[in-house]
Amino acid sequence: MNKPIWEPGAERIERANMNRFIRFVREQTGNEDIRRYAPLYDFSIRQPAKFWKFVWEFCGIRATGDLDPVLVDGDKMPGAKWFPNVRLNFAQNLLRFKDDRVALIARNEWGHKREYTYAELHEEVAKLAHALCTAGVGMGDRVAGFLPNIPETVIAMLTTASLGATWSSCSPDFGIDGVVDRFGQIAPKVLFTADAYGYGGKKFDCLEKIRGVLAKIPGVEKVVVIPYSGDALKPGGIANAVTWPDFLGAEKRTLEFTPTPFDHPLYIMYSSGTTGVPKCIVHGAGGTLIQHLKELVLHTDLKREDKIFYYTTCGWMMWNWLVSSLAVGATVVLYDGSPFHPDGKALWDLADEVGISVFGTSAKWIAAVEKAGIKPRESHKLLALKTILSTGSPLADESFDYVYRDVKERVMLSSISGGTDIVSCFALGCPLLPVYRGELQCRGLGLKVEILDDAGKPVRGEKGELACTAPFPCMPVGFWNDPDGAKYKNAYFSKVKNVWCHGDHALLTEHDGIIIYGRSDAVLNPGGVRIGTAEIYRQVEHLPEVLESIAVGQEWQDDVRVILFVRLREGLTLDDALRDRIRRQIRDNTTPRHVPTKILQVNDIPRTISGKITEIAVRETIHGRPVKNTDALANPQALEQFKNRTELAIN
Repeated sequence: MNKPIWEPGAERIERANMNRFIRFVREQTGNEDIRRYAPLYDFSIRQPAKFWKFVWEFCGIRATGDLDPVLVDGDKMPGAKWFPNVRLNFAQNLLRFKDDRVALIARNEWGHKREYTYAELHEEVAKLAHALCTAGVGMGDRVAGFLPNIPETVIAMLTTASLGATWSSCSPDFGIDGVVDRFGQIAPKVLFTADAYGYGGKKFDCLEKIRGVLAKIPGVEKVVVIPYSGDALKPGGIANAVTWPDFLGAEKRTLEFTPTPFDHPLYIMYSSGTTGVPKCIVHGAGGTLIQHLKELVLHTDLKREDKIFYYTTCGWMMWNWLVSSLAVGATVVLYDGSPFHPDGKALWDLADEVGISVFGTSAKWIAAVEKAGIKPRESHKLLALKTILSTGSPLADESFDYVYRDVKERVMLSSISGGTDIVSCFALGCPLLPVYRGELQCRGLGLKVEILDDAGKPVRGEKGELACTAPFPCMPVGFWNDPDGAKYKNAYFSKVKNVWCHGDHALLTEHDGIIIYGRSDAVLNPGGVRIGTAEIYRQVEHLPEVLESIAVGQEWQDDVRVILFVRLREGLTLDDALRDRIRRQIRDNTTPRHVPTKILQVNDIPRTISGKITEIAVRETIHGRPVKNTDALANPQALEQFKNRTELAIN
């Protein structure tokens, strides 16, 4: 049996919010069997109405109206309704504190440092709310941000939510068409932008892009420009433009919150869009709030004294998740810029500087700093660090080893997995449970997560499709411009009736952990045997010569053959000897079926704006089929290396 790589100590278990919640549930129900995570999880999916009401009460959600009934039409998926008699305001819950404790710490690669207390944050939101109201923004209007990860982005989102309007954002590294594909669908009344942003030691202009965006989205009534770079603002050619300081004004204002129904649109987020125009996913205020509080308070064990950081842009759902930490009263740490500028220690330096206790990043970044030979345990103190979160792609077994060997021994390493679709997680961490190498600790409370085989039956110890077989509060309200719900139903419920199929290839372990193997739509199927690409990457990238890789299936003689592309260290060339080593590494550590038919070298691998490699775009390219939305890619030029490869010619 697989042994844990880490286990929580008695003191950590005793102090954990999850432990307090277990006692709370036991007292409320009189069920003495609920003393560990497993029976709590079982209770949460067997009695969802009671469970979610307990979460509401335990986390102190502020609202009016009757909590009962908690769930209506619970047999419908989609179609279930949560807390139909409740009215709340999302921003009011995130701004429940109004004191001198630090709410936001902001740093960037330019060396700029800013902090806001909860009282100051409340004051700024009040001023911006008055300005937006004056500009005609109200219930149901859309407000968009083309912004870096800075305090003004948080303030703009909170203000939008306070008015009952709907917030949407994307990071400033999107191209013009990428922005238009998103914001053009939702018709924002007001658009926020910075004048510029920095990344990797370079400064990038935003205003020229905004001019191009506005030419294609003429309905924007106001553009608010944030002077972020320190340069003199030149907003010429931008209709209805005003600077952030002028828009807010200096006068203090009173902040009022507009109550909304539980399922009122809070966020519009976007699918990655590598196969077409991005789908606009609408998330409700109440579902987002209660799910985030459940994950932050219980699964992450976030407390008011914590400082929580996630390396993200405001175009990735982890930004939305991170900002919800304000509802706990914790300090949210923002970083804008490259995580490798000026070197790979930048984020570890930040952790030491501000005393980060919950540190969030991507699996790719952890692998990259390990490859760079960085050992924070030898160079940094990391005294406050208690939890490391990783997402974006499956965290390799070797990355677990790296964290506990070279970062910090006494730390909870939680690989988490969910997505934009639910703006949260299906599987994640738990402070009461051990960490097993290569596994996510547990399924999220209140989410009936199962692994389904090809026949749609739940399995354990076998690979299958990750699914959720009962309704949950943070399911999308729907898709924008999808009046009959057809797009929404087709996205998640077309495979198995009344079941959310998420698109991840996964396995449920004997101790209720989850192993994620990659996207099921990127799963390879040579000879009818399904192979998760993450299994190949884990082995290939273990070789020191290989920086990263991408595997796709090529249609071949009525079957599929596996093609592997590798990006090597600078100066290296792929030869037969290295190909043999790669094949041997894969064969020895997986199965012969995992061994690629062809191994080819490239200088770059295409990835989405949020940093995920995109197998689908590569697969379409090698087959000579168009990639419909290259603006969803951070580096679309990389696809050129995959076109018309003679090595892949079908004779």
